[in-house]
Amino acid sequence: MGNRHTKPGRLGFELGDAERGQEQGFAHMWKMGVMEAGFEQILAGDKLETLCGDRNALRSQGWRQRAADPLRLRSGQAFGCGCASRSRSTTPLSMTELGDWRTFSEEGGGMRLRAILSGVILILLLFVLLVPTGLWGQTDCEAGNGLLDFAPPKTMSVQEVIQKFGAAEAVTKEARIHYTYKQDVLVQTLSGKEVTGEFHEVTNISYDEKGKRVEEVTFAAQPSLRGVQLTQEDMEDIRVFMPLVLTSEDLPQYNLTYAGQQHVDDLDTYEFHVEPKKEEKGRRYFQGRIWVDAQDFQMVKVCGKSGPEKVQVKKHQEPDLRPTFVTYRQQVDGRYWLPAYTRSDDTLRFKSGPVHVRETIKYSGYKRASGR
Repeated sequence: MGNRHTKPGRLGFELGDAERGQEQGFAHMWKMGVMEAGFEQILAGDKLETLCGDRNALRSQGWRQRAADPLRLRSGQAFGCGCASRSRSTTPLSMTELGDWRTFSEEGGGMRLRAILSGVILILLLFVLLVPTGLWGQTDCEAGNGLLDFAPPKTMSVQEVIQKFGAAEAVTKEARIHYTYKQDVLVQTLSGKEVTGEFHEVTNISYDEKGKRVEEVTFAAQPSLRGVQLTQEDMEDIRVFMPLVLTSEDLPQYNLTYAGQQHVDDLDTYEFHVEPKKEEKGRRYFQGRIWVDAQDFQMVKVCGKSGPEKVQVKKHQEPDLRPTFVTYRQQVDGRYWLPAYTRSDDTLRFKSGPVHVRETIKYSGYKRASGR
């Protein structure tokens, strides 16, 4: 995506009040930090026990979180090992009790002063450490993933898996041109949690007799993105890289490193890290991770970004940055794994300031074209 400095007639508008978004985020962090980070530690007194582990472990110990809140505490992220503290002997508190100042005013002036200072320090630490990932968002590549088993494939070599995968993807690519489907693209810019602008387009996709992609736009809202402009490369991402296919013909361009076996949702998969062997001028590549179904040898999940990005540019050139995306596939007609859903929630860090971008693409209504 291009720089926030736009020119007349080009898609995109100047960046809005990023500072206002940060202030709103700080106010929200103060509210949540006081209730969830400072007060329980205050009640615990000098008998503190640091809880380390995942969110479920924290919940089981009485730590109540809002799972949908992007500012939620994450274990091991805010304070090294521990992200929450509670007394060994204190009964789990409700959110209302945690936020009630009267609970602490009865404990004595000195303790209350220490409590207030402790809460303020914790809030400031949370603001500094969590804003880059919590406020601005981050694409989640791990959703649905089980534990990674580093053991090699049991019934074949890694190279045989790659060969089967490339051949199966070639069949999938050929099959896809015989289908029609709807593509719904929504790109949004955000300040904190507030949507400041968007690009929304719905297109019917089909292929002609020569396999050329045909697009029929059925809905297109007036674009109002702020801080970024969609470029030709962004549209290529939507057409090529987000619904990625890697056939036997494509694989020689990449280095594939076997990572292990992993359960993704209800599927057993092989995970690979993918990166281009070399970059040729004028060509673009995928870099990231792919998950290959252990039974059908087709990709069922992709997470990464296209490249190369243009970060270091000359004075009068605009940087071109790419968001990280994750794409899931669905099985169509019991045989072919075709794209179903793409999501990106990322921060593009331009020299003029960061821009939070969220992108959602839905692929639906797959139908076999008549007579093909």
